Amino acid sequence: MCISLSMLRPTAPSTDSCKDCTLRGLRMFCNLRDDALHHLDQIGVQIRYPARVSIFQQGERARALHVLCSGHVKLSTTSREGKTMILKIAWPGDVLGLSALLSEGNYEVTAETLEPCQVKTLRRDEFLTFIDSFSEAGRHSLESMANEYQSAFRDARRLSLATSAASRLANVLLEMARNAACGKTEMRFTMALTHEELGSLAGLSRETVTRLLGKFQREGMLQIRGSSITIADAERFSSLTEA
Repeated sequence: MCISLSMLRPTAPSTDSCKDCTLRGLRMFCNLRDDALHHLDQIGVQIRYPARVSIFQQGERARALHVLCSGHVKLSTTSREGKTMILKIAWPGDVLGLSALLSEGNYEVTAETLEPCQVKTLRRDEFLTFIDSFSEAGRHSLESMANEYQSAFRDARRLSLATSAASRLANVLLEMARNAACGKTEMRFTMALTHEELGSLAGLSRETVTRLLGKFQREGMLQIRGSSITIADAERFSSLTEA
């Protein structure tokens, strides 16, 4: 079963111009001064991807940086034995492949679109010249990497310290709701993950995810109407994340 979770706020920029993009304030990297954004407009390419295709693959040489302009992207890693784990969902404004590019290494993860996405792709030489020319861009890049580290720490903590399956799933759903809210009080969101994928993100089985979603709904903590999911009782739901 698939939960269609596409965001209820706009996810497509109104223009191909970084300077005129209405979503640029959503994440740190794109929230730059006009002169820096004007330069960013002049470099790289805008690429539109259909749903369920790879932007890059784990193990590929990192030769470009990718800024997600619209849509959502699944970041996953696969073991030598073929077991795949979803690490996070990228949102508009997120930067993909930054650490691999700066270290001149390989991409650590696979980035796959969950829905049609627009991506700004910068070659390594373009990106390095950009951050050399605009100190603000370099600072924002460092802050983006710091945010990635903090997110990885929270995910590791969620998987290792959560004492129950309900706590793990509640943590994942609450993070999605907060990302979608962008400071608003309403905790309503969408996305395009199957129950199996949601389970991979939370470290649970598909059957457990299906059972818990039904339980949360019956107990009045979640409202699921078609593609819309609302955390109806945020205080009670948040208490589950501490269990």
